[in-house]
Amino acid sequence: MFDAIVSTPLPVNEPLLAYAPGSPERAILKAELARQSASPIDCPLFIGGKEVRTAKQVDIRAPHRKDLVLGHAHAAGPEEIAQAIAAANAAHPAWAATPWTTRAAIFLKAADLLATKYRPVLNAATMLGQSKTAYQAEIDSACELIDFFRFNVSYARRIATEQPESPRGNWNILEPRPLEGFVFAVTPFNFTAIAGNLPSAPAMLGNTVVWKPASSALLSAHWIMRIWREAGLPDGVINLVQGAASDISRACLGHRDLAGIHFTGSTPVFNAMWKTIGDNISQYKGYPRLVGETGGKDFIFAHASADVEALAVAMVRGAFEYQGQKCSAASRAYIPRSIWPKVKELVLGHMSALKMGDVTDFRNFVGAVIDGKAYKTIAEYVNLAKSDPACTILHGGGMRDTDGWFIEPTLVEVSEPRHKLMAEEIFGPVLTLWVYPDEEEAEALKLCDVTSQYALTGALFAQDRSFLDRAAATLRYTAGNLYFNDKPTGAVVGQQPFGGARGSGTNDKAGSLLNLYRWVSPRAIKENFIPPTSVGYPFMEAE
Repeated sequence: MFDAIVSTPLPVNEPLLAYAPGSPERAILKAELARQSASPIDCPLFIGGKEVRTAKQVDIRAPHRKDLVLGHAHAAGPEEIAQAIAAANAAHPAWAATPWTTRAAIFLKAADLLATKYRPVLNAATMLGQSKTAYQAEIDSACELIDFFRFNVSYARRIATEQPESPRGNWNILEPRPLEGFVFAVTPFNFTAIAGNLPSAPAMLGNTVVWKPASSALLSAHWIMRIWREAGLPDGVINLVQGAASDISRACLGHRDLAGIHFTGSTPVFNAMWKTIGDNISQYKGYPRLVGETGGKDFIFAHASADVEALAVAMVRGAFEYQGQKCSAASRAYIPRSIWPKVKELVLGHMSALKMGDVTDFRNFVGAVIDGKAYKTIAEYVNLAKSDPACTILHGGGMRDTDGWFIEPTLVEVSEPRHKLMAEEIFGPVLTLWVYPDEEEAEALKLCDVTSQYALTGALFAQDRSFLDRAAATLRYTAGNLYFNDKPTGAVVGQQPFGGARGSGTNDKAGSLLNLYRWVSPRAIKENFIPPTSVGYPFMEAE
């Protein structure tokens, strides 16, 4: 676009707004919450730049107020899914040829639109549609998504500037081509920022995308698409297709032009997708890139030297913010016997002060879990804790599904460190802990390593530095994101690249350069300024 070596604006993490009483941002957000609650909207598909409406529609309801209809979403059928894939393929040549500066400008504008006029809109949509508190929405649907747009633009430029050496007489160039085909982005309900990042990160590198958002996060997905359109995203670059996951996945995974999958969701679903791709591998034009962030059974492991007040706060915030519906949420804890009485007192004190209810009441710390299916699954674990003699519920355990899908923050102590509640992902407001004998610290660390299939996040609490060193060594492969004296949630774009291994995914680190490398298929070009003009070599000449 420009005859210049262009620099992008220096990315800086978006500052959080506090929404304190009397603040202007609080008043604006409350007004937007009221507006959206009173004005259900129509959420069409976006295919090839067109709004597509179908005969099949689903209601979008607030999890904390099942009677509140926020909008109506149109569901794709086989025809619309095929149209979305065709639109992505049709847009690919022009988008791949678009200068990176033009692509960057679109997403930088999207970041600024979100930081200003759309900030209360997307935050309110996330609060209402996904039952997030104002603070949790601000972290997610405002700041983190803004950061993804700005930092990923900077990373894209770094990829373009990474060039090989060129000896005299040659010029070597590494061209970061997009993948050949379309990327299938499958996004979760729990983070609006992830929903915006998974389609846009490949798009910044020149790829075109078919985007399937979670059925329980369609309101925020609609507004993300509106922001991109206003920012100037060309027709067909990102195609929003909501509907039955099985139908959309079957069509995309069965298509010859599938070039990659950008996925966040459950481990079983990603495993099934991987298997399908393996079964279909001979029919694809190339080898599809598989990038997935999946489940977690994230831990807090404390040492006897831990600051008990900091530990207690981390346990409560790490486990119960956003109802424990974070991939990184603290779900199991290992506490030494020597400090457990004080930790217990502090944690129970904090939990007794937590309020649960409608997130539009800013006094509430937690809202509802996302839907009836999640409620039923989490309730099964809570009921297990109530009936199993190896479990003691120390706090919580209450549930109601009358007005919304509410489950109280629940703290469970188990006598068996390999208990099901210590091993399986619950994805809800349940923290299970085991009190270990101080003298068996090494064995407890090994149990932390092997009890769960997941390896996403973890936290170590200690003032004793030698413990942090040896625990980090023992747990080296137990978490892709490890925190010292901090809760295991809250990774910041550009600061803590996010992702885990084992059953937690491919560890391609969203929020870093590493993730964007997955969306290019580089071409190396060599130009010889003085090519040889004879076939023979000097060694062939006679003595």
